[in-house]
Amino acid sequence: MKKMILFLSLLLVLLVTSGCLGEVAVQKIIGQKITVQKRMGEENSFEDFKEITQRKQVEIAIHIIKNADWVNAKVEMSRYADYQFQFPSKGSSENKIASYQLWVTPNGENLEIVTDSYKHVKLTKQDSASLYEILTGEELYSHKYRGNEE
Repeated sequence: MKKMILFLSLLLVLLVTSGCLGEVAVQKIIGQKITVQKRMGEENSFEDFKEITQRKQVEIAIHIIKNADWVNAKVEMSRYADYQFQFPSKGSSENKIASYQLWVTPNGENLEIVTDSYKHVKLTKQDSASLYEILTGEELYSHKYRGNEE
């Protein structure tokens, strides 16, 4: 009987401990959010548009950004960005923010992103569609039919 109580007590301690550790890891991910701003009019003026807090969406967006084929180059775009978005850098405090400017290509099929540190990427069609839907809640391909072609 004592062995059974000892076994159950040990099992309970293990379950509680592993649950607490998992909760801390989940809180770090849940604490992550992406803030999106949309350009208003033809000027370089942005207003708050959306905040993404769903853990799975944040994970997918960060995965797309982190695994993109970034090029170190100062790129001059022909117009102001369509959107800009930010999220806390992984493993850092809320004080360090990763910022990105985003353009939809004229054909409406790809996204181009530029960072403050002069890195540039043109995402694949699939990554573009996924990221655009996460950031805006709309399908990328519908973008070109709203009069946003250049």
